[in-house]
Amino acid sequence: LLNDYIGDLRGRKGYRDTTTARKVASLKSFFGFMAENSVINEDPTQSLSSPRVGRSLPKCLSQDEVARLLDMASRSGTNEGRRDAAILELLYATGLRVGELVALNLQNVDLNDSYIRCWGKGAKERIVHLYPKALEELRRYLKTSRVALLGHRRTEPSLFVNHRGERLTRQWVWTILKTYGQKAGITQNITPHTLRHSFATHLLQNGASLRHVQELLGHSSISTTQVYTHLTNGYVQKEYAKSHPRA
Repeated sequence: LLNDYIGDLRGRKGYRDTTTARKVASLKSFFGFMAENSVINEDPTQSLSSPRVGRSLPKCLSQDEVARLLDMASRSGTNEGRRDAAILELLYATGLRVGELVALNLQNVDLNDSYIRCWGKGAKERIVHLYPKALEELRRYLKTSRVALLGHRRTEPSLFVNHRGERLTRQWVWTILKTYGQKAGITQNITPHTLRHSFATHLLQNGASLRHVQELLGHSSISTTQVYTHLTNGYVQKEYAKSHPRA
């Protein structure tokens, strides 16, 4: 029955492999849950095959677009605006995932040595460094804006808080990116991961090694990081033409 269902998705309904694979993943998750909780005796999806889906190339901003985005955020003089500027600079300075960003606490930040301690997938700890502008925006936010946003919640440990003094959510950061992207005249849909992709791509374009970028992103396997090399092919080709004695 399950195989017939998948055949119907790919045949009569004409769904793409990505959509079919997502539906198969949902089935596996559902029946796996049923089996684990003894609702059924056997998981019928254990041998169920799913279409192979190629990895799509991550989208990133140009260096000029990032500059416009960060400049737009830094213009606001409000407490929330200073927080937003610090968030955007931090995302581009470190390549943090949005989950890693919102999980940060005050104790994870070292302003003297310009670094942040964060925990990525699998609770893996890593150190990410801040360039001067990101450090400046973070200092400015911490000095006055965070205190004002906290109100009476002075014991809140979160680094970034909302207008009620509570930890900022992932959805809130998505909204911040979308708002400033529109203000900066960027037509592409921007997410926190867009800045992560831009961080990695721009590092590679400017000469960073793949191993270095892997470490900064917190990837356990370098094969995950290698997807960014496809985005720099044009740059690599120019460098080849400029550098090779026979080019």
